[in-house]
Amino acid sequence: MSGNRVKKTLVRTTLVVGLTAGLAATLQGCVLALAGAAGGGALIATDRRTLGAQTEDREIQVKASTQIANDLPDAAHVNVTVFNRRVLLTGEVPSEQYKQQVEQIVRNLNNVNLIVNELAIQPKSDFSSRANDSYLEGRVKTALIAEKGISANDFKVVCERGNVYLMGLVTSDEGNAGGAAASTVPGVMKVVKVFQYIQPQEARALEASAAAAASAPGAASVPAATSNEPTVGAVQSAPVTSQPLGKQSPAPVTSSSGVPGNSKAVQ
Repeated sequence: MSGNRVKKTLVRTTLVVGLTAGLAATLQGCVLALAGAAGGGALIATDRRTLGAQTEDREIQVKASTQIANDLPDAAHVNVTVFNRRVLLTGEVPSEQYKQQVEQIVRNLNNVNLIVNELAIQPKSDFSSRANDSYLEGRVKTALIAEKGISANDFKVVCERGNVYLMGLVTSDEGNAGGAAASTVPGVMKVVKVFQYIQPQEARALEASAAAAASAPGAASVPAATSNEPTVGAVQSAPVTSQPLGKQSPAPVTSSSGVPGNSKAVQ
């Protein structure tokens, strides 16, 4: 094969991979987008959190990210993810002191019920590692969409150095199915479940309540989260080389352990 043909083939492969990752994110949000186009409040119907919890999650995420960016050195890279007042901290910091400092910053915020500190004490990840994490997030979202018996919109996916973290208000069966689906995605090193578990009847009640709120006259929707959420030490995403499609032997699946926040803290 000539050099030109090889080059064209590689370019074509890279484009396909980029489109695949983008499609995954698009598919996960397509229900939200279509619902939003049909009616302003329809977005809420796809989220089991209350409107108040969604609003507070956004506020916690912005406040925590801003303060961490101001207080930590450039050598730190911290991602703050919030779901139903539970905060997941991922990334890298130079020392145990900074790891505890980040946790304390979050604990001092209002309305934080639980903190899961998964920060690693090591040099911050490089450009290619974060690009690969973005790619893996897309692949995991695609796997969740394809999995029968669950809704991908009930899961929040975070990827750090090949480790996948899953958040959401889910039943035990939904959590197990989601974790198993994510664990077989090629390139995933480990799956950590950061779920808040609910009973099946609770899930049905939350969905019915959200649907009713969304259909009420004058109901307002919460803007969907975007890739522009504040991230400490973030870099722009970039195309990555393709990996073989299909499944791998399941990666280890574990459950996280967290520490209580301080919902009564005064800022």
